[in-house]
Amino acid sequence: MRILIVEDERTLREGLTDLLSAAGHDVVAREGGRSAVDCGTREAFDLVLLDLMLPDLDGIEVCRRLRRARPSLYILMLTARGSEDDRVAGLEAGADDYLTKPFAVRELLARVKALGRRATATPAEPEILEADGCVIDLGRLEVDRGSETVTLTPREAGILRWIHRHRARAVSRSELLERIWGTSADLQTRTVDMTIANLRQKIERDPTDPRIVLTVKGAGYAWGGQ
Repeated sequence: MRILIVEDERTLREGLTDLLSAAGHDVVAREGGRSAVDCGTREAFDLVLLDLMLPDLDGIEVCRRLRRARPSLYILMLTARGSEDDRVAGLEAGADDYLTKPFAVRELLARVKALGRRATATPAEPEILEADGCVIDLGRLEVDRGSETVTLTPREAGILRWIHRHRARAVSRSELLERIWGTSADLQTRTVDMTIANLRQKIERDPTDPRIVLTVKGAGYAWGGQ
């Protein structure tokens, strides 16, 4: 993959560059948020490793700008703060995954590998879904509801694709963690709930009364569209 690393700490930035280059990836590194946005919008990347705490433009804003410019780009946020609020903020800004510092090298490589599989996968299912007056284009990562069009993250599209593919049954949170996140290591099922809540804000008429992605008590989630 072609990977953009955005990290202001020199030692970590160089270490990540060496690690991912040795794993066979084409790596570009940037120290600041503004230069990262400029680079990430001008050049094509498959994945961004994005530090939350940057000196000139914080990672949340960098994530928002990159997501608007490159809807299909995968973003893995790195944060030294492991609070739920920080994780929610990152996911709501468009991050596909997060990793709390300090992290194990094996876990980082596993997350990168998992996101890489999703970046290169060719879906076998139809890419346009219609439900409750909502048209969801999974290929373009777009949702149309009336006159409003919003952008999905690759992970949100992956969740919809998986739930629709297995619409005859409920899909558990642990299954989504394994199949969409690519790993179950150190991830809580609350991560799935936060991502689903953000997804519902985009696709449901009333997120408090969902009709497309349903909650199945004690089981997980299910496709509700007809």
